[in-house]
Amino acid sequence: MKIGYACLTTGLNQERYKTCIQKNATEETLTQLIAHNLEVLSLMLDYNIENQIMMFRISSDLIPFGSSPVNQLSWWELFSEELFALGEKVRKYGLRVSMHPGQYTVINSPDQGVVGRAFLDLEYHARVLDSMGLNSEHKLILHIGGVYQEREQATQRFMDSYNQLSPAVKRRLVIENDDKSYTIEEVLRIAFLKNIPVVYDNLHNQVLPSDTNKDDVFYIKEAAKTWKRQDGPQKMHYSQQNPSKRPGSHSRTIYIRQFYEFYQQLKTSIPEHELPDIMLEVKDKNLSARKCILALDQTPRIRNLEEEWALYKYKILEQSHAHYLKIRRLLKDKTSYPVLEFYEILEEAMDLELEETKSLGNFINSSEHIWGYYKKQVTEKERKEYLALLEAIQKATKKKESLRNFLLKLTEKYQDPYLLNSYFFWYQE
Repeated sequence: MKIGYACLTTGLNQERYKTCIQKNATEETLTQLIAHNLEVLSLMLDYNIENQIMMFRISSDLIPFGSSPVNQLSWWELFSEELFALGEKVRKYGLRVSMHPGQYTVINSPDQGVVGRAFLDLEYHARVLDSMGLNSEHKLILHIGGVYQEREQATQRFMDSYNQLSPAVKRRLVIENDDKSYTIEEVLRIAFLKNIPVVYDNLHNQVLPSDTNKDDVFYIKEAAKTWKRQDGPQKMHYSQQNPSKRPGSHSRTIYIRQFYEFYQQLKTSIPEHELPDIMLEVKDKNLSARKCILALDQTPRIRNLEEEWALYKYKILEQSHAHYLKIRRLLKDKTSYPVLEFYEILEEAMDLELEETKSLGNFINSSEHIWGYYKKQVTEKERKEYLALLEAIQKATKKKESLRNFLLKLTEKYQDPYLLNSYFFWYQE
């Protein structure tokens, strides 16, 4: 069973995808942007491999204006070597990748212009995966679309449009239940009629349920029937509700106890070799993927939690000194593997909403700890700048981010390996 996340890494010191506005989309600019984005994707794959995150959704933004006539480049030829090299990396390390066209890619619209653009977008996404040389286990996920106050006709339009899709798209396409229009049972009916694999989304089913007497395991088993050998292992989407936002909004993080109980429910009902791959849909992306993977690790090592703690520790200290001390005590026993307790304390600390005065005190405490790594090697000018920023923040004449950014510059200048990827710098909501 693979666990993955969608599109972008968070909490890391690395480049992001770039794009441009339409009027600046010259061939030269697009060429530069595509080259940059492919390099970023390569770095993301490297991170995933290093952290044993074996499933990943590639962003639709990889190729700017990929399905638009604005982009006249034959990018799949221009970057054929780079794309194939990315595919080689995926194959070599056993990763599984996918893509998920956005909300405007709707093939059951009554507007043929919308449908035509959706077809072009699906072709673009399929071409990315084809150019990487990947087989049909690497999928494109699509929702059925809108109801348009005519559910039966809208469903039929989807099936008619599906019949017109190219073989390149059809061999990768999977369909998913959503939280507004089509329940899992409606999607399964279409799937069995048209022989399409189904991705089950647990949160969407909570918001728009088919039958509240049937649980996740029931629908996961039903969806499993739609997956054929050439489609690879079944996959599903897992997310948790953000309690402060509208129904269907993803949580900031995957709360580990809830996920662990969900996994145990699966494990007791489904043979291990048939467990679905799980794509996490969550705001903190790779951080939650890493968390879930370590929680289910079959060969647990306390060292893994210590490495996680090295990334989180100064961010947690900024949030709560009490939680910081609690985790330090928890990790003292080197013969244990208290993974659930470890992440529950992290989650509790990150969820704290602190009053500004207390928050500032915690921030200064964290900053002083980080400054301690450099105070013996900095220049006199840097020392004075640090003290001036510290005083300005205490007097509220500067914001604390000015000091955070200064400390980040020192970290990058002196290349301290312990701090370069610290979430003190990179985990900002």
